[in-house]
Amino acid sequence: MSENSLQDIDRQLVELLRKRMALLARSTAEPISIERSELQQAGVPAFVWHSVVTSCTAALARKPLTSSIQRRIAIVGGKGVMGQFFRQRFEEANCEVRVLGRTDWPHADEILDDVDLALVSVPIDRTLDIIRDTAKHLPKTAVLADITSIKGPAVEAMLAAHPGPVVGLHPMFGPGVESFLSQKVAICPGREPEAWQWLVDLMDKDGGDLVYCTPEEHDRIMVMVQAIRHFSTFGLGVFLAAEGIDIGRSLELSSPIYRLGIDMVSRLFGQDASLYVDIMLANSERRESIERFADTFAHLAQLVRDENRQELIDEFVKATRTFGEETERAVRESDRLINAMSVFLAADRVQRHTTLPEPPPS
Repeated sequence: MSENSLQDIDRQLVELLRKRMALLARSTAEPISIERSELQQAGVPAFVWHSVVTSCTAALARKPLTSSIQRRIAIVGGKGVMGQFFRQRFEEANCEVRVLGRTDWPHADEILDDVDLALVSVPIDRTLDIIRDTAKHLPKTAVLADITSIKGPAVEAMLAAHPGPVVGLHPMFGPGVESFLSQKVAICPGREPEAWQWLVDLMDKDGGDLVYCTPEEHDRIMVMVQAIRHFSTFGLGVFLAAEGIDIGRSLELSSPIYRLGIDMVSRLFGQDASLYVDIMLANSERRESIERFADTFAHLAQLVRDENRQELIDEFVKATRTFGEETERAVRESDRLINAMSVFLAADRVQRHTTLPEPPPS
């Protein structure tokens, strides 16, 4: 098959997918399923069809970001990864985006004077100072927001420094994300929610999974979601390095679930060390929880050294009660991840080992 004919088929597929998603959006009935026997007869693996159906359904969670009102937005510290992500999504929504970086403060009045939103996107240790500096240049009608991972002090600082609309945001994702689709964003209301509802609507249109909470609840839960999780991942990486493990070779002899775990460790060590260290050290609550977490591992290690089989089983059963029905959900979701990983790895092997024939001379 020539390259041109493959491109033609791909274009036809794209057009058919467009029609399928449009019909799915208008339909209230259950989508018709193709029988496995029909897929086998056509020579199409079931996982290919399941991926198409799932992806088309997921696409319904997103809507066009176009807006009749052009908002003026300043991203303070917008040259980082998250700042660039928000800039791209705002520009997709037809907003005018300005960036206020370290060297731009002499022009802060000009940049911030008439904005609808100032979004503070700087490291944790600089957030409070930058919030206060930004507020000095904002019109009273502008929304002041931040995206740091600790919300209590940030929201309190914004409310104290700015008399206008305030909202605290925490996007629960990192590098590599292209949209808000299925991405968690914590929203901590501060003041005048009607003034920043358009911002919430924009993230919702882009498929965001938005969760409202108080700053206090957010920070309490983030001890586990962030600090403990990052410390656990960090510790495993340090241990593997100390043991001199050949990561690549271990992947050759592992299951997909091990590979996913190692991917999460490798992902952390491929990013900015100071970001994750600051998250772990951010406050005394996080530091004390990490210490208790380490004590738990020390206790379990002692049971292993003592070969205390029954007490290890008892600890397992106690933890099982805590997770309850969440274990069933976890199995379903992890099965999907494993299947997706298997498909990705198979495609990667084909691409690495298949040599395409040279096209015939014209």
